[in-house]
Amino acid sequence: MDSATKDEMQPSLLPGSSCPGPEWPEQERAEQLARGAALKWASGIFYRPEQLARLGQYRSREVQRTCSLEARIKSVVQSYLEGVKTGVWQLAQAFEAVQGTREALDQAHGLLQGMAEATETLKPLREQVAQHKQLQVLSQLLPRLRAVPAAVAHTRTLIGAQRLLEAYVCLRELEQLQEETWAPLGGLELPVFEGLGPLAEALGQAVEAAAGVAGRLAREDPALLVAAVRVAEVDARHTTSLELPPRDWRRRCLQALQEGLERTHFGTPLLLEPGALAGWLEALRVALPAELATAEALVAPCCPPHYKVVRLWAHTLHSGLRRCLQQLLEGPKLGAADAFALLHWTLHVYLGPEMMGSLELGPEADVSQLEPLLTPENIEQLEAMFVTQIQVNVAQWLQKALDGEVAEWNREQEPGTDSSGFYHSPLPAIVLQILEENIRVTSLVSESLQRRVHGMALSELGTFLRSSSVSVLQPDGAASGDLAPVEAGLDELQRRICRLVLEALLAELQPLFEALPSRRWLSSPELLDDVCERTVRFCQDFRRVRNPAVQLLLAEAERTVVLQYLRALMQGRLVCRGADERIQAAQRLQNDAAQLRELFLGLGLEESVQCAPVLLSLRDLLNLRDPMLLGLEVAGLRQKFPDVSEDHVSALLDLRGDVSREQRLAALSSLQAGPQPSLSAGHRALFSLVPVPTPALSSCLPSGPCA
Repeated sequence: MDSATKDEMQPSLLPGSSCPGPEWPEQERAEQLARGAALKWASGIFYRPEQLARLGQYRSREVQRTCSLEARIKSVVQSYLEGVKTGVWQLAQAFEAVQGTREALDQAHGLLQGMAEATETLKPLREQVAQHKQLQVLSQLLPRLRAVPAAVAHTRTLIGAQRLLEAYVCLRELEQLQEETWAPLGGLELPVFEGLGPLAEALGQAVEAAAGVAGRLAREDPALLVAAVRVAEVDARHTTSLELPPRDWRRRCLQALQEGLERTHFGTPLLLEPGALAGWLEALRVALPAELATAEALVAPCCPPHYKVVRLWAHTLHSGLRRCLQQLLEGPKLGAADAFALLHWTLHVYLGPEMMGSLELGPEADVSQLEPLLTPENIEQLEAMFVTQIQVNVAQWLQKALDGEVAEWNREQEPGTDSSGFYHSPLPAIVLQILEENIRVTSLVSESLQRRVHGMALSELGTFLRSSSVSVLQPDGAASGDLAPVEAGLDELQRRICRLVLEALLAELQPLFEALPSRRWLSSPELLDDVCERTVRFCQDFRRVRNPAVQLLLAEAERTVVLQYLRALMQGRLVCRGADERIQAAQRLQNDAAQLRELFLGLGLEESVQCAPVLLSLRDLLNLRDPMLLGLEVAGLRQKFPDVSEDHVSALLDLRGDVSREQRLAALSSLQAGPQPSLSAGHRALFSLVPVPTPALSSCLPSGPCA
């Protein structure tokens, strides 16, 4: 492009206009700095005089440099001005283009406003078109829509006739027609389809009803069960464009299977009469395995494999039974028989080979890993309930048995005897047999229940006499100390019986001992002969009693006679008048001791347990000739009989009749001299059971109990 053309394209300046450069403060400052730098440089160069000769050279060189810089500055300024001119020209061109675009946009805006007004005028036309399309669809579907009410009624008829598959096909056709009309009509719901919701619910209820009686249908009408399950499965895979809540017929079908099974076996509240629980459990023992066998053989082939029918049946029956038993335990208190039956059934029968552990049932029927029918708390409750009621029943029965036994022994005729001629009562053997049977039966349930009943049996045995048969109730491995409470109770009972028996003997002997001792007693054995005769006659019935009870009765009878003899001696009825009477009294004591020994040996009492030898010790005290030696004799008496007291010794010294006060005090002091004897384990009290009249104060020691 030549310069003429370029000048034409560039904008020309108006006449008289100028483009003066702007005033720059920086330029002035730059000039000042340049002048200062030049002055500094010149002062440095021309500081020495010899350099002034070269001033012309410096001047010419600086002139050349200045001209070069000015040329370069002019070139740059010229280039800058040309660029400014070009930019101004381009801005003018762009301004003209913007103006044209603005005008075009204004025109387009006006056109758009006109089109919007036209669109508003076309809106009714669009609505007419949409209505026309809907009418066109309705006109095409009108024959099928007219048939909808009849199809709904026909589907209800099929449901009522339990033709579930056909009913489902009809329902799907109606729902498909609803989908075909729903989209073209913009989601508009036609009144003709309002009955489809209740119709589908009726079909779902029919499916649930069929599933609820699956066991019966599997035997009587398996086709209906298969149809119900197929409807639930097909509907589970069906999708729809309609905005409807999911029907979830598969879940409802499975739930109906479980509820129907529970309703069949555990639907009615369990209200059983006392003792009837065992029959109900026995019925379950037969019914539940049969139900599982039916599920495996008949119901499972009618259902898809993923239903796992046998497992579903087993778990449903288990949970229903567990809930039923929990409700039973929350109700009225069970009797002993019902508690025992429930414990035995749940712990041993339910999981045993007769029921859920049967080899005929597959592994799917295993319920051993589920929650147990009874919790540990339930088992504890039932065991405590059983033991408490059994204890009450045993106590009542024992009381009635004892009342009957008392009535039997109080009859006029002689009690029954065994083959050996001893009095015999079958009551202890019967009681032990019953208690042993209860313990043995509880071993069928659990070891804890057996321990509880065993403890109860031992506590109840405290009311019966000792028997060597008690050992049969002691379980293997149990400590011998378990029978200690029973033995103590039986010993106490035997002592009470002995006291009751000997009270009658005592009533016969007391009048005879009123005349002893006396001078008639000194010269004749007649008084003791009467005592022995009464005693022999009273103890004749003891021959019908077995050992060791007969030994206990004879020992207590002999002890009673000796105690009455000692009691009579301590009453102070006789005082010897001289040595001859003391010798007679000592001889009488020796003869009486021998007579009593022979009497009870003849009755069968062992000599080692007899108390009559105490009379020989008293004989020695009376037979002593030197009263100064009484202290030694009294000390010997104290060693043999630790329970002898000062009062007893004083009474015996009174019987001698020749003891002075000093001698008495010396003899009594020997009781406290030396070590006091200790009571041995086998010692039988004698003197401590013999009362003594209060002696005169003159005969007491200052430190004695009578002082």
